[in-house]
Amino acid sequence: MGCFSQALLALVHLRKNETFRQLGAGFGISEATAWRYVDEALDVLASWAPGIQEALTGPGEGDHVTVDGSLIATDRVRADQPYYSQKHKKHGMNVQVIARPDGTPLWFSRATPGRTHDLTPARAHGIVQACLTRQILVPADRAHQGAGATFRTPYHHSEQPQHYQKCNRDHARLRAPGERAFAQLKS
Repeated sequence: MGCFSQALLALVHLRKNETFRQLGAGFGISEATAWRYVDEALDVLASWAPGIQEALTGPGEGDHVTVDGSLIATDRVRADQPYYSQKHKKHGMNVQVIARPDGTPLWFSRATPGRTHDLTPARAHGIVQACLTRQILVPADRAHQGAGATFRTPYHHSEQPQHYQKCNRDHARLRAPGERAFAQLKS
């Protein structure tokens, strides 16, 4: 197969999530060859993706970005316990996203098992440290509470004074456009 056909095969796999057997049959190649072509195409795409430091070069001191994690649903069997999210009651992978205030995605993390709490991959992938180094404010959700540094989370008491409620509303207004990054990721 030529480069164009290999790229098309990878795009079909990413868009339609067909099995390698179906891809091979559709393109007239073996299942193993379809697997290899998709794997090679994903390696090329991954090599073009910016690192976290490159993604954070645009925002300067005083700017802010939105960091959030989401569960991307997957087809898994019950035996794959690390991928089962007790919170969402389904199998999936946790992906962290850094987005501009307008919702444009800047960086996506590698997927971690679905049961992973959002703060763990944020620390492991270096998001917390990178934002601290660049002094970038991060309005984050409650799942990132305890990140410290430049992360700001909403207040969380059952009976909040009026000014805490106003702060939480303002915090939500800052974060809301950043949620568009997940809408783009999931579509």
